[in-house]
Amino acid sequence: MSNERKQWIHDLLKKGIENGDAEAVAVVDESQYVQHNPLTKEGGIGLAELFARLALTNPHVEIIRIFSDGDYIFAHTEYDFSSEKICFEVFRFEGDKTVEHWDNLQLRQPLNASGRSMTDGLTEVSHLEQTETNRRIIERFIDDVMINKNTEALTDYIDTNHYHEHSPELGDDVALLKAALGTADNPSTLHYETHYRTLAEGNFVLSVCEGFRKGEHSAFYDLFRIESGKIVEHWDTVEAVPPRDEWNNENGKF
Repeated sequence: MSNERKQWIHDLLKKGIENGDAEAVAVVDESQYVQHNPLTKEGGIGLAELFARLALTNPHVEIIRIFSDGDYIFAHTEYDFSSEKICFEVFRFEGDKTVEHWDNLQLRQPLNASGRSMTDGLTEVSHLEQTETNRRIIERFIDDVMINKNTEALTDYIDTNHYHEHSPELGDDVALLKAALGTADNPSTLHYETHYRTLAEGNFVLSVCEGFRKGEHSAFYDLFRIESGKIVEHWDTVEAVPPRDEWNNENGKF
């Protein structure tokens, strides 16, 4: 069913946003749907209204990567509706309906220090038998390096000879990430506090975290590609968490 679910989400995002197609929203179970985008109304009706509004801007949707992990479908997407945004979308399914949704959007940024964009790089899923091993690698990496700031361990997790960094403010040199993280005792650009979930399919793993970026309450979605037990490629989006008085539902960002 994973391929069917991928197609349903592809159609939901592509046809729903580009054409305002209400039928594409049929995959949403309105009676159970939990919406975690704080600025979107609850349920399929909220999505239908949003998509109809977006369709008026002549939007373009590109599904760059799409993955399946149990009852979850997660996608790396590019949207162009009045502004270009890069997004990670996460949907939870029960049977043939999606019942829960999270996302994280960031304005497209210029090429980073290594000349890489926020979306280029490999897209093909492989090594499905390594899914759980790769999930555990990223769980350890997030806890050890990103949250506890054990930056001396960066090379234990990252293959620095073959590393491709797509984060707009970083580059292939892991020294840039080390500097951005700082140490546990000193202020830093990036401060990861809570790791909520890790989704994986084969050589790709997505982590969802909460913390602060330059002092701003933020959501961090990080996608990693792993080869031979080490991280060789990384993409991300960072989005500010809206103030509570701006929310259109009560479910929270995470």
